[in-house]
Amino acid sequence: MRAVAYKTPQPIAAETSLVDVELPVPEAKGHDLLVEIKAISVNPVDVKIRANAAPPSGELKVIGWDAAGVVKAVGPDVTLFRPGDEVFYAGSITRPGSNAEFHLVDERIVGRKPKTLDFAAAAALPLTSITAYEALFDRLKVQDPVPGAARSLLVIGGAGGVGSITIQILRALTDLTVIATASRPETQEWVKDLGAHHVIDHSKPIAAQVAALGLGAPGFVFSTTNTDQHLAEIAEAIAPQGRFALIDDPKVLDIMPFKRKANSVHWELMFTRPIFGTPDMIEQHHLLNKTAELVDAGKIRTTLTETVGTINAANLKKAHAMIETGKTKGKVVLAGF
Repeated sequence: MRAVAYKTPQPIAAETSLVDVELPVPEAKGHDLLVEIKAISVNPVDVKIRANAAPPSGELKVIGWDAAGVVKAVGPDVTLFRPGDEVFYAGSITRPGSNAEFHLVDERIVGRKPKTLDFAAAAALPLTSITAYEALFDRLKVQDPVPGAARSLLVIGGAGGVGSITIQILRALTDLTVIATASRPETQEWVKDLGAHHVIDHSKPIAAQVAALGLGAPGFVFSTTNTDQHLAEIAEAIAPQGRFALIDDPKVLDIMPFKRKANSVHWELMFTRPIFGTPDMIEQHHLLNKTAELVDAGKIRTTLTETVGTINAANLKKAHAMIETGKTKGKVVLAGF
């Protein structure tokens, strides 16, 4: 089967940072589905792994953690899907990735593809939807009000992949007022169109802009990017006893500013359940199906903003370079081989 892989972590501009390869088709065992990949999307995690994670000497590493495709075969323990089913998922960071014609994935972290989306539009959603759902409902527990706080949530980096779906999930499933940050006219318009009630500029002091809205201090803050740059502003803006979640990887994260307000700090990693095979791993199957239901009901739309061609090394290098700018909005997708 065709796949895209690398042997050595390198800058994306390097000739062999990603290369086209031929690999054997894997065999579905246990709870695995063998999925024929129809489309993938690229996330910051793809860039981080490609630039830093070396495979064992002489081996190839296939990455990719967003996919939509068709089930071709199932392992003997599979009960949720059968060959021919159209699916979407984000996979596991501990296994070979989806930048290949065929891919193995545990059925318990797979959802049915939304019927109203094609494969490319569906591939934009899994990783960010899982991240947003888990951050909002498992970590921040936004369904439980913070005493005295405004019923609002501040999303730092509202125009990125996670921010774009977070805004929509909040509007579809909660009564929270959504405040999103974006710094450019085109990204500000994007988050407004997705449903943010208020948009502020994260290139300027955030807390003063939040206060100027007159809503009161938000009970929840979700930071998707550049958390270390905004930490002091977040600590100033959030309500006493409010809850703060983040997903990025600051080199240093001093959470002492949150002590005075007794804020809780939560880190979300959507790979945690599959990495550790947690007893509730199947929750990712359920929440992806819920996402598909919301899409098919017209309550959530795809966050795909650009398709850069078919799945090959040259196009994946383009997509990685785009993500590395830190200025993309929504999701970048590749479709077909």
